[in-house]
Amino acid sequence: MFWPRFAPVEVMVELEFGSGFEEMHEQMSGYKRMRREHQAHLVKLEEKCKVDMEAHKTALDKEYDTLLHNFTRDLDRLETKHQQDVERRAKQTSAAEKKLHKEITLKQENDRKVYDLNRKKEYKANKERWKRELSMDESTPKRQRDLTLQSQKDNLKQHEAQEEQRMLQAQKQYIELEMRKFKRKRMIMQHEHEDQQLRDELGKKEQQLQQAHAMLLKHHEKTQELEYRQQKSVHQLREEQINKQHDTELHNQKDYMDRIKKELVRKHAVELRQQPKSLKQKELQIRKQFRETCKTQTKQYKRYKAQVLQTTPKEQQKEVIKQLKEEKHRKLTLLGEQYEQSIADMFQSQSYKLDESQVIECQRTHEQLEYELEMLTAYQNKNKKQAQEQRDRERRELENRVSVRRGLLENKMDAELQQFNQERAERLRMKHEKHTKELEAFDNESIALGFSTLSLIEVSREAYADEEGSLSGSMISLAHSNSSTSFPAGSL
Repeated sequence: MFWPRFAPVEVMVELEFGSGFEEMHEQMSGYKRMRREHQAHLVKLEEKCKVDMEAHKTALDKEYDTLLHNFTRDLDRLETKHQQDVERRAKQTSAAEKKLHKEITLKQENDRKVYDLNRKKEYKANKERWKRELSMDESTPKRQRDLTLQSQKDNLKQHEAQEEQRMLQAQKQYIELEMRKFKRKRMIMQHEHEDQQLRDELGKKEQQLQQAHAMLLKHHEKTQELEYRQQKSVHQLREEQINKQHDTELHNQKDYMDRIKKELVRKHAVELRQQPKSLKQKELQIRKQFRETCKTQTKQYKRYKAQVLQTTPKEQQKEVIKQLKEEKHRKLTLLGEQYEQSIADMFQSQSYKLDESQVIECQRTHEQLEYELEMLTAYQNKNKKQAQEQRDRERRELENRVSVRRGLLENKMDAELQQFNQERAERLRMKHEKHTKELEAFDNESIALGFSTLSLIEVSREAYADEEGSLSGSMISLAHSNSSTSFPAGSL
């Protein structure tokens, strides 16, 4: 706290034990009280800012934790949904497989019934034809004809048995092939469904990551706004306190200057009132000195007169006494005039000295007060400049902290996004490798069972279940049966 020198030494001595000292002590106490109040207000504001910031961070953390909790809940729901879809599709696949196997089996049974019916008709027609042909040959004995007929019957039955066995084998191969095709297609569909589920999961996680990053950026902006607002309030309070302190200092300094000027005027007035009394005393001293001088001159004159008369003739003594009296009167008159002139010079010199000393004292006091006011103003300007530089430095430091925090947040988000992209690519790759291995293992198993990969990827002549597990009956309806779809052509 700057405290100017109040007055010259002369005035300070007069005020040291007077009202001026008490006022100075009161001002110093007021400054101390003001500093304590300012510091208490500043500490209170800083504590409030700290509490507000803690509450702000707590609210942001709670909001972010709630968001993460919702993310976990949404992912659990999605995982449950995917698991339910997998189980539902597994049931649908199992049901569709059984239904397809059943319908192909029914169709093949119908084909065998038709084959048996045609075989019996053909057997009866061949039997009648052979009988007619043999009855027309009368040269052959009856027994021989019967043996020939029986032999043809046996050959036909053997041929029919072979054809039936070939048909059953073809049907077995056909149904096994169709079921392998069905299983392969269903496996591919399952792989596609798993890929889609994985894409849905990864898309959901990417969306959540973007939402989390957006919230973090929003929280950063809110925290930045609160920090700037709190710093502005603290700086504003400090500036108001400095202005109030400076106004009080200037007011006290001006009061002090007015008081010093009034005290100086009062002092000069007292000096002027005391001046006549002092001059009268000096005049009396001079006149007393003049009378003493006159007495001395008179004594000397008497001794000189006695000496002169002793050496002067008696007839001339009267004349000599007259001359001596005239000389005595002349010298005393001259001495009186000199003393009167000294008194007049004393009055004139003392008045001039008094006026000159008062003017000089007023001038010095004014210069001293102006110097102190300039010093106070310079100190306050320096204090304001330092306070402004401190505020600017604190603002720059806060801006740097906010910028660094924003950079760290962006780096963290970029790292998380890069890590997510790597994990997504890795999971997609692993899923693709898993599906490829499963399909290769299935194809190798099919080859081991005697099915070629080409035959498995051919378009099936049967209608497979769609994604919802329903079967289309346009191609496997029991109302239409063609043996060529059950076993190879020419087997009949």
